[in-house]
Amino acid sequence: MAAPPPALDALRARLAELADLADLSRLAAWDQRTMMPPAGGPARAHQLATLERIAHDLAGADEIGAWLDELEPIADTLPEVDRDLVRVARRDWERTRRVPVELATEVARAAAEGQDVWQEARAACDFSAFAPALARNVELARETARHLADPGQGPYDALLGLYDHGLTAERVSAVFGRLAEALPPLVAEAAARPAPAPLEVPVDVQRRTVEAILRRLGVDDEGWRLDVSAHPFTAWVGPRDTRLTTRYDDGELEALLAAIHEFGHGLYERQVAPELARTNLGAGTSMSVHESQSKLWENHVGRHPAFAPVIAAELTAAGFAIDPPAVVAALRRVRPSLIRVSADELTYPLHIVLRFELERALIEGGLDVADLPAAWNDGMRRLLGVEVPDDAHGVLQDVHWSAGAFGYFPSYALGCLIAAQLWERLEADLGPQDDALAAARVEPIAAWLAEHVHAPGRRLDTEPLLERATGRGLEAEPFLRHVGAIAAAG
Repeated sequence: MAAPPPALDALRARLAELADLADLSRLAAWDQRTMMPPAGGPARAHQLATLERIAHDLAGADEIGAWLDELEPIADTLPEVDRDLVRVARRDWERTRRVPVELATEVARAAAEGQDVWQEARAACDFSAFAPALARNVELARETARHLADPGQGPYDALLGLYDHGLTAERVSAVFGRLAEALPPLVAEAAARPAPAPLEVPVDVQRRTVEAILRRLGVDDEGWRLDVSAHPFTAWVGPRDTRLTTRYDDGELEALLAAIHEFGHGLYERQVAPELARTNLGAGTSMSVHESQSKLWENHVGRHPAFAPVIAAELTAAGFAIDPPAVVAALRRVRPSLIRVSADELTYPLHIVLRFELERALIEGGLDVADLPAAWNDGMRRLLGVEVPDDAHGVLQDVHWSAGAFGYFPSYALGCLIAAQLWERLEADLGPQDDALAAARVEPIAAWLAEHVHAPGRRLDTEPLLERATGRGLEAEPFLRHVGAIAAAG
């Protein structure tokens, strides 16, 4: 076998450095949101900005372009993985070159500072305290979009491309329009039924149950951590270093669902093919596919009626006696609610429709930051029929805008659709999973996902990956069948 071209070796070495810097940035951000003392915020903002500047310089350096120019004429002679590595490297390099390093550094600094301001404003239930940081992030996002946009492309489309290559606002609007048409009648029908009594699960019971269920799913102490954060998230710091978080409140099982959701994110990154590690291909391909993995585990495993006996057994062992039907009733109850992460499967996408509308208007200039709380409250009334009592339960509930993540939100609803589509195909291939879930036997599910979704990493974009896994492009109908069955079951 011929030795690889020197340019390929050099490119791979640079991509490995960039992967390491990304891991270190995630580690610093994880620490900021879990372990760091509050007074560390200003220094952490500078540290993250420095990491971003170094990564930006390395990712956009002239020598990468020279290596790609040397490799592209001989790409057909390279192994398939290397061909994909070169192709994606060209895309990433050109995008990086469009954004000035000073802007990328300022975006990273503003994101770190914005998250600290958001946490304080949310605790104080005061949007006005957060508004200046948000206005700064909006302007930085607009400036970033101006640099990233192709000729004729709008600013919001340019930002969507940061999270899902090829996604457009027009495509999102079409899919969300189908949801907006089909979901409200189901929501109204379900909301008219008597609601089961809410659970009152003590926090200490929730903690023990979350830890036990995660162990059932495959989480161990050697390669995983579980911590608490204001907003649940996952940080992957290496192939065998996965950090999950959840949050606990007295009452229902939100902490459990959040932990299962974050497990799906972590498993995705752990099951990317090992040969792609420390390359530009060794990560999840898009945020919509990433969210499909978290939503598949949350909705199609965690909320599955066949899995309820497992949850009931762990709750009972932790000191909260409950039977499986009560678990099903709690996890599948349909009720319009204020908080996105607490929303049921049926109403959840409507929360995303609202955020999509609002952030698109912010970026495109149709909505001022000062008017955001009123627009949020009007949208919640229009889409979900609920009244927002305060900013903490409304416009301040999500961390994303404080971190400058505009264009991210659509992936949550798209993830619900992709998850339902993948689950239908998984059960067509493996058979119904009721017996396996009742025994907490999830290894075949994880293995199917590894083969059909996780292993390719970034070698396939969202729709090509979905077509490979299911034989079809993105569709709303599998999700509507799924939630329709939930609504019919009451």
